Amino acid sequence: MLHLLGVNLPDQKVVSVALTYFYGIGPLTARKICSRLSFHRECKLSELTEGQLNQLSGVLSEMTIENDLKRQVSANVQHLRQIGTYVGKRHAMGLPVHGQKTRNNARTAKLLNGKMLRRYSTTPNTAFAMFSSPVSSKLE
Repeated sequence: MLHLLGVNLPDQKVVSVALTYFYGIGPLTARKICSRLSFHRECKLSELTEGQLNQLSGVLSEMTIENDLKRQVSANVQHLRQIGTYVGKRHAMGLPVHGQKTRNNARTAKLLNGKMLRRYSTTPNTAFAMFSSPVSSKLE
């Protein structure tokens, strides 16, 4: 296992496949990096020399990947929520953002967009107070 910029990469994988282990690098970006550094398509990580590994780590250090990218995405979502855009409100409610229907299938969006909602709250839950009718309280 090769440890590069905080990520463990398997030695026997092809370089373009191993680069996809980084958060923020997909197959297309991995192929572009390999062609930029002139690695052949079937080159494995174990076949790279020390100089090639240094070049690879230099290229990766210039990119926004892993925790920096996660922090940037989170900051963008928080900014949208703070300025009150439609997309920010959809993120805040845990609903789909890109115009999908919500009548049947919004389970994935509710899981992913609701991650920011699941923080501990000190305010009591007043959701049931909104639905109680004044007529039912007078009958009691």
